[in-house]
Amino acid sequence: MPRALLIEDEAAARADLRTRLAAHPEVVVVAEAGTLRTAGELLARPDYDLVFLDIQLVGGNSFALVPLVRAGARIVFTTAHDAYALRAFEINALDYLLKPIAPARLAETLRRLEALTPAADDAATEEMPRRALTIDDTVYLRAGLRARFAPVAQISLIGARANYSEVQLVDGAKVFLRKSLKAWEDILPGSHFMRVHRTQIVNLAQVTRYERDGDEHTLLHVAGAREPVPASRDRWSELRERLGALRLQP
Repeated sequence: MPRALLIEDEAAARADLRTRLAAHPEVVVVAEAGTLRTAGELLARPDYDLVFLDIQLVGGNSFALVPLVRAGARIVFTTAHDAYALRAFEINALDYLLKPIAPARLAETLRRLEALTPAADDAATEEMPRRALTIDDTVYLRAGLRARFAPVAQISLIGARANYSEVQLVDGAKVFLRKSLKAWEDILPGSHFMRVHRTQIVNLAQVTRYERDGDEHTLLHVAGAREPVPASRDRWSELRERLGALRLQP
């Protein structure tokens, strides 16, 4: 039985969500908050596994609260903004809901939650349909207790690491996520990102230079990465054309 926190600064909107959740007796609302300060106190509780989190709260936006959410708990963002603006939150959040919240959308969110068993929650999240990102979007990256927001344009490369992916940012930071390279490939803008190797996706706009060793090997030097990235021989033709379009020379 999901135990939920409601974090919303508008009393009417909070009451509306509470009323709509009453139609789903499997969800128990354990506490509510309307400000950043009181929300921070609630998130320290050990007895919840679902958070309805309004993006804009009294005292600032709720982004700073995300790292405080208990490990294993799911976040559902709520906002009055349109869906386009919410692409920022589609990675690793359970869902987002536009206010006023439609009963059918809330029911869909709760069905998603029910489908996420402890053994397969990350895999199931990955299978949820996602909107394609644009280069101007921001993504929400959460790994355990650590979370950050990053512009898509600042992702320099993503590498496969067993069941995880390693997201390399231009500033040198790395984030490990339980998300496959194929899942990333499906949502990243193909205008900028290319799978140059079976284990690597590269933001071509962040390639600073490349090296060729005969016809066999190509190494890409990418902003933020300490080591060059190898490109597969069978990707070279497309890669050369796309790098040429960026006027990038060896």
